[in-house]
Amino acid sequence: MSTGGSTKAILAALFANAGIAVAKFVGFLVTGSSSMLAESVHSVADTSNQGLLLLGQKTSQRKATKQHPFGYGRDRYFYSFVVALMLFTLGSAFALYEGIHKATAPEALTSPIVAVIILVFAIALESYSFNTAIVESRKVKGDAGWWSFIRHARTPELPVVLLEDAGALFGLVLALAGVSLTTVTGDPIWDAVGTICIGVLLGVIAVILIIEMKSLLIGEGATPAELAKIEDELATGKILRVIHIRTQYIGPDELLVAAKVALRPGLPLEDVAQAIDDAETRVRAAVPTARLIYLEPDLYRSAAVTP
Repeated sequence: MSTGGSTKAILAALFANAGIAVAKFVGFLVTGSSSMLAESVHSVADTSNQGLLLLGQKTSQRKATKQHPFGYGRDRYFYSFVVALMLFTLGSAFALYEGIHKATAPEALTSPIVAVIILVFAIALESYSFNTAIVESRKVKGDAGWWSFIRHARTPELPVVLLEDAGALFGLVLALAGVSLTTVTGDPIWDAVGTICIGVLLGVIAVILIIEMKSLLIGEGATPAELAKIEDELATGKILRVIHIRTQYIGPDELLVAAKVALRPGLPLEDVAQAIDDAETRVRAAVPTARLIYLEPDLYRSAAVTP
């Protein structure tokens, strides 16, 4: 699977978030809104996150070494996990702190119309970034639902950017609601409530990403559909059955397959070797990510029948 779609989504989010961060921070300086400050920190964190995702893509392309014989593909999982942690610590924790602080010591907003204009501008930019993430994700997810895609995708960047952009967009709406309600009612508590809601939203998204990225980082196997294809392609011709099989993604684009297969008894060594080579070719054609395949030929020994 190419990283092109992931890179496009990351770059769209990077430029959008950088512009939004500057605009939000100016808005905070003008208005003193805690929602704007929370959103400013959120956008700065998001911009840094996109940089980390790009770094992960770059470092994962390093060639394999003796110390890392399977390469560095999991760098993309590692940096995606770091992004999830940053979203929680910098985004969620700061928003919750700022919201609670402003709720206990409310401060009136100055020039709230400036905050509204900036938030509307930010929503437009974030919508563009979110739409890019959706378009690129659709190319990968196929017929799967969005939740299933987030739960089972082996390419980490797209789910991360997708959830980040969704969180950013809903966070902007919450910030806009908080500022608007404060302006209409004259009560700054609504700005604090909006900030707390942003913190909760980011916290939920961060926890989801942390769980999913941790699962990828420690090693996930082939999907049920991929595993079924691999087993079907292996148990063909001179291979009678798969005795047992283990799979693991060692990078988003590289699946390791190790299996013990039962061959027909009495095959010459040349036929055994040819059967193994043919099986590897069939598996790679059916599941292109199965780049590393190790097959152990054996004889199938059925369980002894107890008299």
